[in-house]
Amino acid sequence: MRPLDTNRQPATAADSRRRAPTPVDTPRLPRDAQYTAPMTTAATSRTSFHARAEGILANLKATGQLKSLQMIEGPMGPTVRLKGYGEVLCFCSNNYLGLANHPEVVEAGHQGLRDYGAGTASVRFICGTFAPHERLERRIASFLDQQAAYTFVSCWNANEALFPTLCEPGDIIISDELNHASIIDSIRLATVIKKGLHKTVYKHNDLADLRRRLEEARAGSDVTGVLWVVTDGVFSMEGDIADLPAMRALCDEFDALLIVDDSHGRGVMGPTGKGTHEHWSMPGSKIDMFTGTLGKALGGAAGGYIAGPRAAIDLLIQRGRPTLFSNALPATVACSADKALEILQREPQRVQRLRDNAAYARAGIRAAGFTEIESPTAILPIIVHDTARAIAMSQKLLTLGVYVIGFGFPVVPEGHARLRVQVSAAHTREHIDGLVGALRRL
Repeated sequence: MRPLDTNRQPATAADSRRRAPTPVDTPRLPRDAQYTAPMTTAATSRTSFHARAEGILANLKATGQLKSLQMIEGPMGPTVRLKGYGEVLCFCSNNYLGLANHPEVVEAGHQGLRDYGAGTASVRFICGTFAPHERLERRIASFLDQQAAYTFVSCWNANEALFPTLCEPGDIIISDELNHASIIDSIRLATVIKKGLHKTVYKHNDLADLRRRLEEARAGSDVTGVLWVVTDGVFSMEGDIADLPAMRALCDEFDALLIVDDSHGRGVMGPTGKGTHEHWSMPGSKIDMFTGTLGKALGGAAGGYIAGPRAAIDLLIQRGRPTLFSNALPATVACSADKALEILQREPQRVQRLRDNAAYARAGIRAAGFTEIESPTAILPIIVHDTARAIAMSQKLLTLGVYVIGFGFPVVPEGHARLRVQVSAAHTREHIDGLVGALRRL
């Protein structure tokens, strides 16, 4: 793929005339003419694609790895009404603080809909910036001890904007091997767009290996620019966390920037739910840039953000392709997320209740005969290794009235399939006892 030339000058009228196609170059059809594709090639490609796709799906079904979509027929909460199953206990949601159906969050969305309409109908720099965007962004920046913040329609978009926009040839991005797919794809995209941008991976949460990568980067003659180190704060499939104080010390030693995607840590980690850095008693200003989501603990609707230095945010506004070419976050979602963040700030006890629920659930899972990965988060993975087994166990749990998802390849590596139990502050002890009882029967 040819890198985008951002320095090209706009075409002049003369340029347009010189490049205008002739009638020979572009034959014109009558207005009522129908285009007919060459039948042999089109039919062969179409048949080949369908055969290939159907073969992959048939293999997934035969090996017990085919995923099925479950339809929820009501709001998200500690229990949900599931089509075909009725009311079930929900232990697979990112609704960590129980705010997805909180009356104030819902009403804030309703008010936003009344005040600002159903859609932004534009990208931010044209006519898509509404008052709720700026209000929410100010709150996010203040909450995370950063100079500024900017919202996107998802954290995937935020991550996708970060490296392709801010990195340049001669820089290097050093990434944890278990970082979220959106970070991985952002790095891949950045190195295609910016030829001469380097990338490397360090072993998961291995600080010795991270040091080696930093040493190699500093010793290499090809790396002439900025060193970027990026990590999840909470790793969504493992439930473990990054050692941010040690990573900060390494980044300071090697003059590198530290970027943290704390999508599963915001609202969960630290005494007031600020995130993984607060868990480690670090001020947010010690992290160079955060990315995160509004679609988990903060109301669960949608949206993502980047928070960091004012200059970085301004550059993203000027050059970030996901925000230049995609509609702004709906104002109603911005209103709901802002209210969710306000509730988190005034009710930090929700975070403690979540922590207590997670500890109670861990003890119950072990008592039921299962081993889950120990962590301080609200993610409780039960490793079962085989993808088909994880999916079959998930289906059996549904028949027992418990909604837990089995994850396998490609979401996790081959041989590391798991049931991922996720706990909410809205769960009661009775809900958790129901989960444990179903696991005992399983």
